[in-house]
Amino acid sequence: MRALREAIGSGRLAPGTRLPPYRSLARDLGVALNTVGAAYGELVAEGWLTARQGSGTRVARRGTPLPRDRARRSAPVPRRPAHDLMPTSPDASAFPRAAWQASARRAMAAAPADAFGVGDPRGRLELRTELTEYLARARGVGTAPHRIVICAGVAHALSLLGQVLGGAIAVESYGLDFHRSLLTAAGRPLVPLPVDAHGADVGELPGTGAEAVLLTPAHQFPTGGPLHPGRRAAVVDWARTTGGLVLEDDYDGEFRYDREPVGAVQGLDPDRVVYLGSLSKSLSPALRLGWMAVPDHLVDDLVAAKGTRELWSSSLEQLTLADFIASGAYDRHLRRMRQTYRRRRDQLLATLAAQAPHITVRGIAAGLHAVLDLPPGTEQQALRAAGRLGVALAGLAPYRHPDSPMPARDGLVIGYGTPPEHAFAAALDALCLALPPAPAT
Repeated sequence: MRALREAIGSGRLAPGTRLPPYRSLARDLGVALNTVGAAYGELVAEGWLTARQGSGTRVARRGTPLPRDRARRSAPVPRRPAHDLMPTSPDASAFPRAAWQASARRAMAAAPADAFGVGDPRGRLELRTELTEYLARARGVGTAPHRIVICAGVAHALSLLGQVLGGAIAVESYGLDFHRSLLTAAGRPLVPLPVDAHGADVGELPGTGAEAVLLTPAHQFPTGGPLHPGRRAAVVDWARTTGGLVLEDDYDGEFRYDREPVGAVQGLDPDRVVYLGSLSKSLSPALRLGWMAVPDHLVDDLVAAKGTRELWSSSLEQLTLADFIASGAYDRHLRRMRQTYRRRRDQLLATLAAQAPHITVRGIAAGLHAVLDLPPGTEQQALRAAGRLGVALAGLAPYRHPDSPMPARDGLVIGYGTPPEHAFAAALDALCLALPPAPAT
């Protein structure tokens, strides 16, 4: 009740905002249904909320922000957004705590003595063995335990690759600026490739002088869509002909909704493709566990770049993950989250169709985000409106490489993985209020 009063009084929950139903909020908070009902009832009686049959519980429209002199903080406290629709993050509340804890207990009981010593920079053999089988079964990756290097995520992998590769690296015109900055910091010149509905235009590679290319073939980030089959074959042919390398960031490879997942490009030629994966989207970014499946000739260089001992990923968490995969808990978690994220995607599409039918949505076949196309010149306006409504989301502009040959486009990148279940409907309502209105006809 105190948290809701503060959020309403400070304006973080705008008048008219719909609150989650009793049952879903009680489940997410782990309290009794009557507890939530009593809290809502008291706030209705105090005038903070209104409740109507068929309309749910909403913030009262006469609620006004508290005067500034009521704020009694000794120092400014950064305010978290009321609604987090930033891309790239999973639902943290869905982490399978009980299953992970069970794997941790088994891993601890079975851990050999050397697991408590200095870690091997290649990663624990137990995990590399389990990953070899899992990646072959789930993603069509052809590798072996000695060709897998454990790292602290895809960003760590790119930092290491930037140290051992030479020459320029081609990148997609739209992608994570953070990943590009890691390669630039390692001294690698970057060449942007155009991106369209079929993924990166790899036909441009021969004229770039690049010695490697970084791609997100399963689900291009952020524009969406898999790399076209013809382009998958073409980029492997390019690598074979030139001696180049394909760096495959298997972004969102586990989450495909409208048909079976597309296998990894690495399966077409394990000697010319470096496969990169992590737990950041599938399980949790807090675990800091990722992997590279690499050609034989790169293994020693990457291990040397990583160092003489494991400084990044806990050996015990590696053993826990190995058990988590071997027990089938990882597969069960992914199946459950596919259903959850597909339901959220469908809810996003239904809400936009009802409240903003003039907005085109792309990149919805897979992953944890969608792109909303906006009229030219309206991206910043929409971001400012979202900020006023307490909605955290991303514009499309920061993902564009500054030297891209493609014209800039206006859009929003909406993540639907982060909000807990009870808050998702309210987040979508606030999003729709931030969107530009339909053009006059």
